[in-house]
Amino acid sequence: MNTEPKSRYRKYLEIVTGSLEDKKRYRQYKARVKQLPENYRTAVEALERYLMYFGPGGESISMYEDLADLFEQSVADGTPIRDIFGEDPVEFVEAFLRNYPEGQWISRERNRFTSAVARAAGEDTAREDRTVS
Repeated sequence: MNTEPKSRYRKYLEIVTGSLEDKKRYRQYKARVKQLPENYRTAVEALERYLMYFGPGGESISMYEDLADLFEQSVADGTPIRDIFGEDPVEFVEAFLRNYPEGQWISRERNRFTSAVARAAGEDTAREDRTVS
């Protein structure tokens, strides 16, 4: 990893566009997915669409890298797609998402909402407020 200080231009660029390192990692993830057999790639792309609505979006690149790892290993092992997802694909993806709670906007909003109600009720929320981003 590069330990040199970032240039002023690069700092500004990353404020506007997001982390360049994350963008590079995401492009690598997409290249990995492109190498999967068509049926596995179709399943990953469907999972990505679901994650765009209900997951952390692009905030958790490690989640996408883990997804690529899972499918690459499944291809190598000859694991059928149905065995990856089980009978209920939504149950699978919800369980998968629970491993990445820090990036889920819905989790942050639930925490924010709960803290706001507690404050409105006059309860001490000093501990909970620190966990809300």
